[in-house]
Amino acid sequence: MSPTRLSPPTGRLGVLMPGMGAVATTTIAGVMLARRGLGLPIGSLTQMATLPLQRRDGAVEVPLKEAVPLARLDQLVFGGWDLFPDDALQSATHAEVLSEKHLGLVAEELRMVKPMPAVFYPEYVRRLHGTHVKKAPSKADMVAQVRDDIRRFLRDEGCDRGVAVWCGSTEVYREASAVHQSIERFEDGLRHGSPEISNSQIYAWALLQEGIPMANGSPGLTVDFPAMYELARVRGVPIAGKDFKTGQTLMKTVIGPALKARMLGLRGWYSTNILGNRDGEVLDDPDSFRSKEVSKLGVLESVLAKDAHPDLYGSFAHKVRIDYYPPRGDQKEGWDNIDFFGWLNYPMQMKINLLCRDSILAAPIVLDLALLLDLAGRAGMSGMQDWLGFYFKAPMSAPGTLAEHNLFVQQVRLHDAIRRIAREEV
Repeated sequence: MSPTRLSPPTGRLGVLMPGMGAVATTTIAGVMLARRGLGLPIGSLTQMATLPLQRRDGAVEVPLKEAVPLARLDQLVFGGWDLFPDDALQSATHAEVLSEKHLGLVAEELRMVKPMPAVFYPEYVRRLHGTHVKKAPSKADMVAQVRDDIRRFLRDEGCDRGVAVWCGSTEVYREASAVHQSIERFEDGLRHGSPEISNSQIYAWALLQEGIPMANGSPGLTVDFPAMYELARVRGVPIAGKDFKTGQTLMKTVIGPALKARMLGLRGWYSTNILGNRDGEVLDDPDSFRSKEVSKLGVLESVLAKDAHPDLYGSFAHKVRIDYYPPRGDQKEGWDNIDFFGWLNYPMQMKINLLCRDSILAAPIVLDLALLLDLAGRAGMSGMQDWLGFYFKAPMSAPGTLAEHNLFVQQVRLHDAIRRIAREEV
């Protein structure tokens, strides 16, 4: 939906995160450091990027955060839910992403961020055993409890409005079923405890009912089904997803378009990862890994448009693996072997060895999504925000349309959407 109005970012913005583990606490600590001038929010487009704008006196490069009225970092207040009762300092210390030096600079602030008890039906995340969880007679009652949490948090923290980013673990793979097809069916499913309604969907339903925009950082359905599209439209709330695009898939959305741009063929692409954080532990469950695998596998098929170029991309092999390796912690390593071919079908190979930090790459995405979804909400934009596909492995798209995976096309769409909002202001 196009912008219809643009209200200013006055007051405090509550940033709610279901799942307050490594990604969430790295984001929170980084924002706290950045707003004190103790660190740079590198990787965040809203904080570091410029946007080309056409003004009356010619084209200019304007800092993105000046091109549109974004909430400032000092207006952000953090909260959320987690399966474990650790405050943000304890959780960040356990995650071992940020150094003691960095955490020590904002330790008192981090201690004040305490998670609310989580929604937890263990069949959706089998490798975790939560101890800080809600109890309710039905899933409808669980939604009501989350709505109470949201209202209480916003009231107690003096927030004018809120936004949410799912930072929880990958749930087991599910496809949309009958219960996901309409608001009426979904609410009936909540009342009767439908096994097709997951933890993340309960949060999403509660958040949208409270008028809170939401982005989904995992590959699950969460906000990507007809009933949720309908609710977002009815409540006038923007939604976006899914699955943060961080390391290996980010590289695919760069290298894949490069091969296609030069009309170089592809015989196969093999990808494997090792990581040892909580996400790696969860993905050790084959059903949770299936959710991630589907998210990762869709990228090349979309970018290369194999049906349009059968001689080049009609039968390439694509394999993705993720292995849980505890010693590595949050420091993920990915290996890619790319078998491609050129003139007269002569074979070539490319090897990529990516050593990255999962939460360090995800944190700026969380910040950007929070600020841009808040912007969209203040601009009167509701429903699916496909212009935010730049940030996701499996970007949501309107029914009947193909999602765009090419990073550079996604960047153009992101910039164009921000320019449309900027015109409401300049």
